[in-house]
Amino acid sequence: MKYFVTVQASQADYDAMTGKATPASPSWSRHELMAMVAFMDLLNSELAASGELLDAQGFTEPAEARFVTGAPGREAVVTDHPYADSDVLTAGYWLLECTGLDRVTEIAARITHCPVPAGSPEYPVVIRPVGEGPPV
Repeated sequence: MKYFVTVQASQADYDAMTGKATPASPSWSRHELMAMVAFMDLLNSELAASGELLDAQGFTEPAEARFVTGAPGREAVVTDHPYADSDVLTAGYWLLECTGLDRVTEIAARITHCPVPAGSPEYPVVIRPVGEGPPV
């Protein structure tokens, strides 16, 4: 079974990773940032070695996001960097192929142990099974 596993963050969290503390997120040191990257690299290497990792990516900061909305018969509306500092959104993902929900839950629980500075916000790791689509 395939699963889409995501982690979340806000613009304030991305700012904190560059050393800019906010009331919502403490500043990260270079050592803390390197520890997080090392944790993710090790996790991804282990998932690749087990054959469970199909893809994994981190997203750029929310300030670089763009919304395109519209409907049939109407011109699309484009909004650049639509997120406020407090908006939480997907920061990165793993596309995994696991034996079942128990195994992907073990992986998600491990992700929650990624090192972050004390006082950092706690976000859930979200697991979404990848469906086959509705029957036609």
